[in-house]
Amino acid sequence: MSQLPLLLLVASASLVLAGYSSSTDESTDASNAIGGTKCDKNPLSELTFQLSGSSLHWPCESTKNIYVQSGRYVPRNVIVTRAQLQRDSAFVVLPRYKQGVPFTLGKVNLKKGECLTKIAPYPCWAIQEEGNCQALQSVVDIAVDQNGLLWALDVGIVNTLEQPIRRCSPKIVAINTANNKVVKSIDLSDLVTSESRLQFIVVDYSKDNKPFVYVADAGARSILVYDITGNKSYRIVLPKATAPTSDVLYVALTSKPDGTSTLFFSYLSSPRLYSIKGEYLRVGQGAGSIIDVGPKPYGKQAVLLGADGGTSLFFRYKGENDIYLWDSETCFKAANLQEVQRGGDCRLSTQVLPGHKRFMWALESNFHDFISDRTGCNGASIVLHPVVRECDD
Repeated sequence: MSQLPLLLLVASASLVLAGYSSSTDESTDASNAIGGTKCDKNPLSELTFQLSGSSLHWPCESTKNIYVQSGRYVPRNVIVTRAQLQRDSAFVVLPRYKQGVPFTLGKVNLKKGECLTKIAPYPCWAIQEEGNCQALQSVVDIAVDQNGLLWALDVGIVNTLEQPIRRCSPKIVAINTANNKVVKSIDLSDLVTSESRLQFIVVDYSKDNKPFVYVADAGARSILVYDITGNKSYRIVLPKATAPTSDVLYVALTSKPDGTSTLFFSYLSSPRLYSIKGEYLRVGQGAGSIIDVGPKPYGKQAVLLGADGGTSLFFRYKGENDIYLWDSETCFKAANLQEVQRGGDCRLSTQVLPGHKRFMWALESNFHDFISDRTGCNGASIVLHPVVRECDD
C-alpha cells in the first residue's frame, strides 16, 4: 500500500482549491506545514460539508411520506459516524442505533458550493431493507481498499441505543465501487461469541497483494482476522492486561513504503497503546506478537481517530476535540505529538481520514448529545471538513 502524503489546510486559498502540487519532497512539505507558523483563520466554506438526517435523497416525496408515517424515518435518529473518501465522493455510515434510520450505508458528493449535501443510499435502496438478511442491517464501519472495494461491517443488530433487536448474523459485505455491485458477503457467525461487540474494520494487503480484513471485537477482547483469498479466519484473543474494561476497542493500520503493516489498538479505558504486525495477524499468531507501545501521554484516555495511509496516527483525548498527530516511527510520548487542529465546543471528531483533494479530513458530530437524546428536533450536527490549524486570536 502506497503512503499518502499528509496535507493539512494551513496555507493559501489557491493551495486548497488546486490541491497539493509540488516538485519538492512531499514529506518535507507536509512536515513544514504541520510544524510551521502558517495558518488559515477562515477555512473555505466550500470545503466544509454539513451532513444531516433531515437531508436524505429520496426516490420521490411519496416514498418519504410512507417512511415517515410508518415510523421508518425519524430524521433526528439518523447520524453519520464513519466515512471513507474516494475522489469527490464520500461513503458514509449511518448505524441503526435508534428506530427510524431508512438506510445504513450512504454516499454523498463532495462538490464545491454544496454546503448541506444530500445523503443517498449506497449502493441502492434494495440492499437497505431491515429484517432481510441478504441486505444491510446496521453498518458500523467501512473501509475502501486500494482496489476500490468497499468493505462494510454489518453487526446485524438494530436499535442498539433503545431496545436492541438482532435481525441477522453479523457479516462483512464487499462492494465494488467501480460498478456498485456486491461481490462478496462473509458470515461472521463462527468468529463471534455471545459477548462479541464488533466496532471497527480495516483492510490490509500482504506483500503478494492478498487482502485480509481485521475487525475489532471489543466485547470478546479480540481481533478477528479473515483471509479473503484463502477463505480462512482467525480470532486473536488479546491479553487481559490490554482491557481494563471492554468499552471501545480502537484500531488503526499503518503501512511503510515497503508494504510492512502494523495494527495499532487500544481500549478507551486502557492507559496504554499496543500494536501487532500485519504479518502475524495474517497467520493468526497472537501469542508473543503483541507489543506494548507505551503509556498514553498525560495519563489521559485517548481516542484513536485514524491513520494517514502511511506511518502517522491521529488522536484526541476523551471529551476534547484538539487533534494530535503521532509518527509511529518515533517514540510514543507527549514530545512527539503534534497538535494539528484545535477543536470547538460543540462537536467531537469521530474519525480522521485521507482523501478528497489529497487532504486529511475530519468527521465531527455531537455524538455525545445524540446518545443522550439532547439533539433536539433537527438531530445531530455533523460536519466533514479538512483538518485545519487556525490562527490564534
